[in-house]
Amino acid sequence: MSSTLPHDPTNRKKHDSVYEIKTLVLLGLGFGLVGLDRWMVAPLFPHMMRDLNLNFQQLGSLIGILSVAWGVWAIAMGPVSDRIGRKKILVVSMVAFSLLSSLSGLASGFAGLMLIRAVMGVAEGAFTPASVAATGEASLPSRRGFNQGLQLSMFSLLGLGFAPILVTQLLRIVPSWHWVFMISAVPGLIVALLIARTLRDKPASELRSMASAPSRPRWTAIFGSRNVWLATLAILCAMTGIFVVSAMVPTYLVEVLHLDTQQMGFVVSAIGFGGFVGSFGVAGISDFIGRRNAALIAFVGAAVLLYLFARTGADPLALFGLLFGVSVFALGLLGLLSGPIATEAAPAGLIASSIGFVSGAGEIFGGGLAPVIAGFVAQHFGLPSTLTFAFGGLVAGAVVSLFLAETSPRQRGAATPVAATGVPEDVV
Repeated sequence: MSSTLPHDPTNRKKHDSVYEIKTLVLLGLGFGLVGLDRWMVAPLFPHMMRDLNLNFQQLGSLIGILSVAWGVWAIAMGPVSDRIGRKKILVVSMVAFSLLSSLSGLASGFAGLMLIRAVMGVAEGAFTPASVAATGEASLPSRRGFNQGLQLSMFSLLGLGFAPILVTQLLRIVPSWHWVFMISAVPGLIVALLIARTLRDKPASELRSMASAPSRPRWTAIFGSRNVWLATLAILCAMTGIFVVSAMVPTYLVEVLHLDTQQMGFVVSAIGFGGFVGSFGVAGISDFIGRRNAALIAFVGAAVLLYLFARTGADPLALFGLLFGVSVFALGLLGLLSGPIATEAAPAGLIASSIGFVSGAGEIFGGGLAPVIAGFVAQHFGLPSTLTFAFGGLVAGAVVSLFLAETSPRQRGAATPVAATGVPEDVV
């Protein structure tokens, strides 16, 4: 079993570093806007809660429905992207989720918000595997982990870092939270236009010949890779940790620790800034110390710091520092597991399929069901109990990561087959 890129004839041509940078910048911005549109609901929720008469369990449901839809469509659209190319999917999905985020501002009740966020999840799920695969294909193999991690880090920087500060400050300028959603479509539409003008796809004739080639493996071939299964379980655990924290901590800070709105926005921004550093930091370091070692260290680090965060009082600076550390490790794991680990676990021609399955399954169970369960826990056992739930997910992930097979090119040297583990031959 071997990865698709060694057999790509374009790989033997001189590498286009300028195109690599352009692709990384645009798809990084695109994924950052995915995060912004997705997570702006959390810091706005205390205001939405009062206006629309919502409760904690409904917050978990609003976070969860998008994740489930995202996961299902990431799995479904990964194989489609492998067949028809990346560009069409990226442009259409980005226009769609940008407009849908804006429509959230028109919702007048819980049912409308649930519907809009479910359809947003469809568009964002389609965007994910195509964008990560396109970044990997544009990158030199020796910096694939760093590039994919940097792209994915923008989700944290914009969605979980700047979003809490941006939306809480915008509330001082615009009449209500409705307007914050209404203006959110503009950046996404601009980036979608730039992607349409810049991104290269393989010629249509080449895509058709690849799709019909007798040697092309079936989508189910990804299940022959041990690391696909382990990465899926691990990302489920990582998402259970960080998505429960991201969904519940804003309200926890206001309702339990009694911080004001601006203090809450400051503390919660640590999730994004820490995730930004971790997403390219953890994946980038894994290029040197190995994918398995990086995953294990990150799970343990996130669990220890979350334990300390849950036992810290209303001290914004201390809370910011601990939450920053949790996010460095936990969101760094998402970049590592859905980026280089999923890419290097893929059979020939199925990179987006592998990325889509790993990230999609993690979204459905870790990002989708976990916040719903956390909402139930918060409603019946109190908001502090949700942090214990997230801690358990991170501990379980540390155990799973022990069994990952190593696929880092630097750790394995040249393109050395590792058929005994079920992990494909790597790209060098």
